[in-house]
Amino acid sequence: MIIKGKIWKFKDNIDTDVIIPARYLNTSDPKELALHCMEDYDSEFVKKMDKGDIIVAGRNFGCGSSREHAPIALKAAGISCIIAKSFARIFFRNAINIGLLIFESVEAVDRSVQGNIFEIDTEQGVIKNLSKNETYKTNLLPEYVKEEVRRRNR
Repeated sequence: MIIKGKIWKFKDNIDTDVIIPARYLNTSDPKELALHCMEDYDSEFVKKMDKGDIIVAGRNFGCGSSREHAPIALKAAGISCIIAKSFARIFFRNAINIGLLIFESVEAVDRSVQGNIFEIDTEQGVIKNLSKNETYKTNLLPEYVKEEVRRRNR
């Protein structure tokens, strides 16, 4: 599968309370959660982003609580995938469980700037930065992960 979108850069240690603030956890409706995605980091984020955009972040993305609300909010907001230097393990699993693609690539994070356009070949583990004409490697997802993501996105 090929994913193409504009990137939004975030720092290290973006926790689940930043992704979806705790004050909105009284609902599990994905559309409602999407409205408040990343609002404590950037109150205009959901208004500025487009469906299919990509989050690029530093280390330990998704740290904090184990709630599934965080990846649900990101996916419902239209984020196509997340590329980070590393992920909190529970966030990594929760993202897979709901069909949100996630990749690790230190080089892609370090070499990109907000607004770059990425094209990701999920089968080959290749990230192309179309804005800079550069290519980076990412982890190849195990077949069971790819199947779970496909199943969740049918």
